[in-house]
Amino acid sequence: MFYDIFFSISQTPVDGQAPAEVEMFQNFFRQVEAADELGFGTAWIAEAHFSSQVQKQHRKPVIPHWEGEVGLSVDFLQLATRIFARTQRIECGSAVMNILCNGGPIAAAERVAAFANLHGLDAGEQRKVHLGFAAGRFDFNNSPGGVRARNRFEDSFWPAVKAKVFEEATEIFLRLLRGDTIASDDIQVRGITRNDLRDDGEWDEAQRLCGSSPVVKRIDLDPRWKFEPLKIIPQDWRRELVQPVIGSHDPRLQDFANTILPTQVFNLSITQPEIIEQTHARMRANYHQDGGPWQRHYMPRTVFVFLNGEQGLDPATQSTRAGEEARAALGAYWTALEGTLDPAKVEKATDNALIGNPAEVAEQIVARFHTEDRLMLWFDFFNHDCDRVVRNMECFMREVAPLIEAKVQA
Repeated sequence: MFYDIFFSISQTPVDGQAPAEVEMFQNFFRQVEAADELGFGTAWIAEAHFSSQVQKQHRKPVIPHWEGEVGLSVDFLQLATRIFARTQRIECGSAVMNILCNGGPIAAAERVAAFANLHGLDAGEQRKVHLGFAAGRFDFNNSPGGVRARNRFEDSFWPAVKAKVFEEATEIFLRLLRGDTIASDDIQVRGITRNDLRDDGEWDEAQRLCGSSPVVKRIDLDPRWKFEPLKIIPQDWRRELVQPVIGSHDPRLQDFANTILPTQVFNLSITQPEIIEQTHARMRANYHQDGGPWQRHYMPRTVFVFLNGEQGLDPATQSTRAGEEARAALGAYWTALEGTLDPAKVEKATDNALIGNPAEVAEQIVARFHTEDRLMLWFDFFNHDCDRVVRNMECFMREVAPLIEAKVQA
């Protein structure tokens, strides 16, 4: 089994207290250095853009109840440079880079090339950047850069339109990373069909708004990015050091990305097991040939970890305390996200988290995950106690991981 670690760098109040920005980053670097020493494989870093506090002033705030900042990491590549300089073995991953905002896919591809060129100047450098990319969860991240509805039709069906915008961005981004010279005329035209909408009523409304007469089977969208032929520079960089990982649950888009470059896939621990297995089966058939055979660990899976292995506590007390910590953190999360505490959502989240003393967490992992899975373990969720976060990381690698190995070998 592969053990990675996820860092949110989320400046949200816990028990009414939120660390200053400088303390947040000091804690992060202490934790990522500990992760390197402990043997975690990849440090995955969340990305955020613009103040989530200020967005509450918008006419339609998307997270009106959130206190503090969802995240402080706005440039994964700059952070990765510092991580590589301060560590020896651990690799870096973006979870995830938004390729729609701040210049869109062209600017994102050029930033990646510039980073990889510098990162790979040392011929002995073998550590990869796992380039998770997606469309961004919140529209307030994208709209300042022009990624917003352009007319009444797009406004009425924005979720479907945004999905097509991300498809367009994915094609541009991956083709530029591959080294292609492209113009916008070379990019597929995307369109909305009945299958992209919820029901026949929505499709009829879409046809009406577009004035489609006679009725059409697809409503084409104007390209979001229009440009004459271009190629990003630098051109001669070590592409083997950059591994794309798409943050989309759309099987068709996952497959399309793999017609361009070997592109791995994000998935969540809450995803149903049958979907997980279907994804692996499809990727075994459709993973780009340049990436070799598909492996299970090419699909990292995020999972909350509420581990209590504190010294001086018996296993039963550790278990009880871990459960209390999990419910408090998850309750705070759902309250911040939606404004009210939904016990049902908290219980559902706890069902999918890893919670307990070392023996219990090991048992849960063996029961729920394949021995070749890659787990993206999240220790710092609503937890600013850096000492405790590091102790939990140490407990996992020194106590939980050996128990898992023993159970698997048995």
